[in-house]
Amino acid sequence: MEKYVVSGNKKLYGEVTISGAKNAAVAILPATVLVKDKCIIENVPAISDVTILFKILEGMGAKVRFLNASTVEIDTREINEAVVPYELARYMRASYYFLGALLGRCNEASVSMPGGCDFGVRPIDQHIKGFEMLGAKVSIEKGMINAKAEELEGGHFQFEKVSVGATVNVMLAAVKARGLTVLENAAKEPHIVDLANFLNSMGADIRGAGTDTIKIYGVDILHGTNYSIIPDQIEAGTYMTIAASAGGNVLIKNVIPKHLESISSKLMAAGVEVIEYDDSIRVIREGQLKAVNVKTMPHPGFPTDMQPQMTALLCLAEGTSIVTEGVWDNRFRYVDELRRMGANVQVDGKIAVVQGVSAFTPAPVKACDLRAGAAMIQAALSTDGVTEIEDIQYVERGYENIIEKLTGLGANIRKVEMPDPNLLTSAG
Repeated sequence: MEKYVVSGNKKLYGEVTISGAKNAAVAILPATVLVKDKCIIENVPAISDVTILFKILEGMGAKVRFLNASTVEIDTREINEAVVPYELARYMRASYYFLGALLGRCNEASVSMPGGCDFGVRPIDQHIKGFEMLGAKVSIEKGMINAKAEELEGGHFQFEKVSVGATVNVMLAAVKARGLTVLENAAKEPHIVDLANFLNSMGADIRGAGTDTIKIYGVDILHGTNYSIIPDQIEAGTYMTIAASAGGNVLIKNVIPKHLESISSKLMAAGVEVIEYDDSIRVIREGQLKAVNVKTMPHPGFPTDMQPQMTALLCLAEGTSIVTEGVWDNRFRYVDELRRMGANVQVDGKIAVVQGVSAFTPAPVKACDLRAGAAMIQAALSTDGVTEIEDIQYVERGYENIIEKLTGLGANIRKVEMPDPNLLTSAG
């Protein structure tokens, strides 16, 4: 086991380059299953979620070959397995995207119930209803989701509430369904658009991605493609809030500024200077942070995946901020860890009242989930002392080379081995 050791109270200066988008990669890599050909995917982030997806693909018979550190060739011609086993799927929620992809390719799929970060109930009923609309029969037996169809046929489906996961999964299944599929109240996130662009580059006919109505005209055959994944909106936003919390002047490169508008506007309201360029963004913070109110919403609203980082920032702002979680239940579990570091935050259901403090204080903390782990690092960099962060495997699910990127900005953070508690117990 490993942990991060962070020495804070250093302003950050320099530049950091953003990797490919995690949320796009975990949809695009399963989507390669739809084609019996080779796909070359560029700007693939080196994170543990992606590593698991490669293992799943290889387990189904695909050949995965790295052409360089961030470019991979995936040959899916010999896929002979429509099952994703529990042993791999349990580690990540996005494994359920293989349901839509395998259903589109084989007219059947069997995938373990998803794992990943746990911050509230994540029902898959919208996915199942979407598959049934296309003509599939779906059952759940012994922890496996099974879907099967004689033939997939397009139809009209309205999501009961906006769901990124369900939008992705039904899109994947509908690409080769006969006729027209219309999805209403669809998610509009940048990675939905990126997935649609990837599928279209393989010969799919998807229109309207990025709006709340997506039309998918079924095609018979897809072909291989060469595609580059968009930059990671949430990784970029995380470095923005880290720079704003610690203070200093940081240039964040390889971004799409339009994707960051909701984050930029809240940071500017909090007294942070944000300068946009064509494909980069500069964050400068000199003076006192100001309190602001934030509510997470589906895109183009403030992203839920930036809520823990923004809350950590507002812990240092002068005055009282209200943070409202509009997407997930129970996403404030990490607040207990911030309180250990001196934060003054009161949570009532989906609302957190944040009373600013002058500084965080060092304390041993843990990462409750991926984005909460980033918030712990952010808080630790704003202390006057040394903080140890455990359960860092969550962080490495979604942030490529975070130690190297932060040290490149002048941060003092390192990864160290922890003694195995089982060995200590047996030795005692």
